Order: sequence, then C-alpha cells, then structure tokens
Amino acid sequence: MSNSDIINALDITAKLLELHSENSFKTKAYTNAAYKLNKLRYDFENKTDEDIEQIEGIGKGIATKIKELIKTGSTTELNDLYTKTPQGVIQMLSIKGLGPKKIRQLWQELELESIGELLYACNENRLVTLKGFGEKTQTQVKLNIEFKLANSNKFHFATLEKPTNNLVAFILEQQPQLQIAVVGQLARKCEIIDKIEILIDGALETDVSELEKNIPLKLNFIVCEPHEFFYKLIELTSTEQHLEKINFNSLTTTEFFEEEEIYQALNLPYIEPELREGLTEVDLAEQNNLPQLIELNDLKGVLHNHTTYSDGVHTLKQMADYCKELGYEYLGICDHSKTAVYANGLDIDKVLQQQNEIDKLNSSYQNFKILKGIESDILNDGSLDYEEDILKTFDFIVASVHSNLKMNEEKATERLIKAIENPYTSILGHPTGRLLLARQGYPINHKKVIDACAANKVSIELNAHPYRLDIDWRWIPYCLNKGVMISINPDAHHKEGYHDMYYGICAARKGLLFKEMCLNSLGLSALLLKFQK
Repeated sequence: MSNSDIINALDITAKLLELHSENSFKTKAYTNAAYKLNKLRYDFENKTDEDIEQIEGIGKGIATKIKELIKTGSTTELNDLYTKTPQGVIQMLSIKGLGPKKIRQLWQELELESIGELLYACNENRLVTLKGFGEKTQTQVKLNIEFKLANSNKFHFATLEKPTNNLVAFILEQQPQLQIAVVGQLARKCEIIDKIEILIDGALETDVSELEKNIPLKLNFIVCEPHEFFYKLIELTSTEQHLEKINFNSLTTTEFFEEEEIYQALNLPYIEPELREGLTEVDLAEQNNLPQLIELNDLKGVLHNHTTYSDGVHTLKQMADYCKELGYEYLGICDHSKTAVYANGLDIDKVLQQQNEIDKLNSSYQNFKILKGIESDILNDGSLDYEEDILKTFDFIVASVHSNLKMNEEKATERLIKAIENPYTSILGHPTGRLLLARQGYPINHKKVIDACAANKVSIELNAHPYRLDIDWRWIPYCLNKGVMISINPDAHHKEGYHDMYYGICAARKGLLFKEMCLNSLGLSALLLKFQK
C-alpha cells in the first residue's frame, strides 16, 4: 500500500471510531498517525517491520495496524467498523465541514443514510432545528454536497437543463446563422443524465468556456450539414429502439425542414421528443391513439405543500399569496403529521390552529382557496397517524411513508395497500420513497398498489421534486389503464418549490399523461367532489 492508501485507511478508521463513540484516545492515535504520515510523505515500499516501528510519532499499536494494512489491505478493526456502518453514512463522512459527531447526529436523529438523503433534508429545511447546525450550516452543507455531486458522473435533469439551454442561447446570440438544438437524453427530458449532446449545422466559433464551467458534464458538439439538420435531430434525440420501430432507415432522403415532415414521411403522426424511448409510443401512433400530452398550464392548483407549521421555510400566508400570484386556483397545504417529529409534525392542537388560520385567510381571498390537507405518515402497520375525529376535519389527505424504509416487497406493498384502503386517504404520496441518485426506495408490487388505488378511488402522486419524480413515469400508463388519476405535486417546502411542477410535467409527459387524468388539472369544484369519493 502507498503512503496515501495507509493515510486514508487510518483516517477513515479514526472517523468511524468517533462516529460510533468509541474510545477517544484510540481515535486520537489514528488521527495523529494519519496527520504525521501526511507530513512525512513516508515511502513504505521495501520497508521492514522494524522500519515501520521506528517511524517518528507512530506508536507500537498503530505500527501494528500499518503492518496489517500492508499485508492484507485492511485491518480487522476497520472491517468490523465497515460492517456496522451503512455505506451511505461512510460516504457522508467525505462531505467537507461535517465531522463524525455531526454525521452521527444526522444518522441517528434524522435517520439519514446517504448523501442524497442529506441533500434532500437540506432542501426540506430539516437541519435548521438540529442542535449545533442552524440555517448557515445547512446552506453550507447543501453547497458542499452539490459541489461533491458535481464531480460524479450522473446528474439530475434539473441540474443540467437550464445551464445547457443558457449555453445554447448564448451560441445563437453570437452565431445567429447556426441551427442548434439539444439532443439525446436532455431532449427526451430523462430524469437522470450522463451525457450532453448538442447538434449544430456549422462550425462552433463561439468561446463557451465560461458557460461550460456551470455544466459538470463534458459537452459533445455534433456537427452536421445544414440540409440534414432535422434528420439528425430526430436520429440523435431518439433511442435506437424508437428509430427501429419507426423504420427510420427506410427514409430515402435526409433533407427535411421540420421534425413533423419526417414522421409524415414515415406515415406517422408527430411523436413528441419526451416519448421517443422505443416503448409503446410508436404502436399508439400507428393506431392514431397518442394522447394530447399534459402541459404546465393545464394545472389548476398545487397540492402537497409545507409551511412553517412543520418544516417549511415560508408561512401559510406567504405560500398562499405566492400560489395565487402564480395564477393557480387552489393550494393544498399538507404539513407533516404528528409522527414526523423530526419534521416538527403537527400535533392535534397545531392542526386545529392551522385550520383556523386557513379559514381566516380564505375569507380574505377571491377566486382562490386554501385546502386543508395533511401529509399523514403511514405507520408500520399501514394505519394513518391520527384518529378518525381528526382525519375527517381535512379536505384531503396525502398518505406517505417516511420511516422504516428498509422493507421487503411483501411488507412494503401490504403497508401501502392498508393505507390506501383507509377511507380518508385521498392521494398516495411518493409511493416508493426513492431519491434519485441517492436511494432506490423500498420495493413494491406496483400493479397490486395501483390496483388497490383503483379499487379505493385513491390518486397516486407524481412527486415533482427533481430528486424524487416518484411514481416512476414508466408506471403511469398502467395507472391510466386502471383509471387511477395522477396528482402532480411539488412537495414544496418553500415558495420557489412550486416551480418544480415543471419537472413533474416533464416526467408525466414521458408517461403519456393527459390533463383529464391529472387530479390537479381539475377545477376546484370537481376536485372537491373527487375528494368525497
């Protein structure tokens, strides 16, 4: 092992010992040894056991550990520490500014077990009330995580879309004669992106080096002849499976003047870029059964939002005023329920207090209404965490799992179905609990869960937060086939969170959702009737 390898092994041993509140003297010995070796830049190649024992500042105990590292690549102690520590928690130790004590606090008090979960917790404003943290620390942690994620190989669509579009707009300003378009994964609005492709029909003569600094992936510029731009646009935007199904290679020319012409030449109606995955879109097009995909302006209201009553950043009035300002007809407030202690969940007194404030605010609004909702935790046995006399006071209820996520498929499915069967459940919130690029979520039998929603007239949430996008869009067609409506919810913890509805729309369109099957495309009166089941 190199000096660097041994330093890293000693350092992580020290951190894990501190994380688990082990002997502080032992922890210090490892920390000091790593520090010493880093300063010495010691070369371990061809060194004997005696040489190692004589390294200045390294005691006998640590020398023994170093010899074990050299012989086996690890130590028994380190292996034991790895065994009892979730891999995601170990990765959290690499975040700048967070030491083992703070990581232990996040792990034990907030049950966070990955960097992605920690980033999501920052966005939910959950670190602010933790002892020793506060708003400034939370902001710094978020920045440090985003910096770390910016150096990995896969990214959320939301991270890349805007800076890439800004770069394309800048190029067009400098070279207005160019035809240019984003293609590939970004054009299809895939939820996870691992490469960026931009099609241009001429030489790139614009210096984009400054704008490229805002984009953590390498840009791949693909140059084509002007006459083949739209041919290449279809080719590079689509998956191979889509191209095969539309019989793309049968085209006898590459000169077209718009995308629609190409599909016409193939005797097909136009297929939107989001759909070009090679799934059912071509079959539907051949049958002339492609739906009119949902648009952002089809949404009449915003359901599932949080305020300062639980873990939100803005007050009820601030959230309502901004929602109205954006032109929506209604706002569904769904603060966390009493079981979510980590999120300052609402006890019964706070529920009644909030509902009273909602009544007062509603009396001051015209053509706008706040709906009384709650995000009720689904308990281990599938029950909701309020008694019936409280549940019936809400206009609607989003039922969600937030705790004990490590379930097998049978347990998770059974838990969700029991909650769905509760007569007060209106919407099943983020069904798998996944966080994209952070955790897969618990496994569920999607068909059984969706069938239960159909039987009990419960809608399913498409959580629009770009780190969730749960339910996965690939299951939306099955929902539609079963008559289950989709509710596109931002799960907003601050006013700006409403704008995440856009990402929900992107995912919903990939799933062939049309406005008639979107819960919050309903007007207020129709929505309230729907909630009455």
